[in-house]
Amino acid sequence: MPTITASEFRNGVTFEMDGQVMQVVEFQHVKPGKGAAFVRTKMKNVLSGGVTETSFNPTAKFESAYIERKDAQYSYNDGDLYYFMDQETFDMVPVSKKDLPDGFAFVKEETVCKLMIYKEKVVGVEAPNFVELEITETDPGFRGDTATNVTKPATVETGAEIKVPLFINPGDRIKIDTRTGEYLERCKG
Repeated sequence: MPTITASEFRNGVTFEMDGQVMQVVEFQHVKPGKGAAFVRTKMKNVLSGGVTETSFNPTAKFESAYIERKDAQYSYNDGDLYYFMDQETFDMVPVSKKDLPDGFAFVKEETVCKLMIYKEKVVGVEAPNFVELEITETDPGFRGDTATNVTKPATVETGAEIKVPLFINPGDRIKIDTRTGEYLERCKG
């Protein structure tokens, strides 16, 4: 396995540390006036999603971790297992509910996601950053209510709940950011 030193860290680099797969989110090379240089690093545990900050000696060595990202179409779920169809082999790949991101509540069947594979095991799923969904349920909007930033709860076609502006009605299609679960805009047509 190739190794990487802390001085080679860049955003997005993945490496193994204490048996965990870590991804560099932010890094900063620090050279204080006194004392040795160090690399301040904010990193995300790819398996658990936890984010930690720590400092490393620039010469600290780690094993590189290669995470393969593969397109797969979300097909269906059966209890706590969600099935994705590999776009190349057409094999069905089961993924446990615990390995899905929070934003997966906004992903509907037949949506293409990215499976994150490490050592031939699916360790996570990346949902598309933005999805368009239809509102299935919400209270009707009121004409003349122009207060800004006033929202109401709504249910989208996947069953997930979201806060939307008052002018949104059932049947409207909206764009949602799956990373934050926030309403972005009403879709045309």
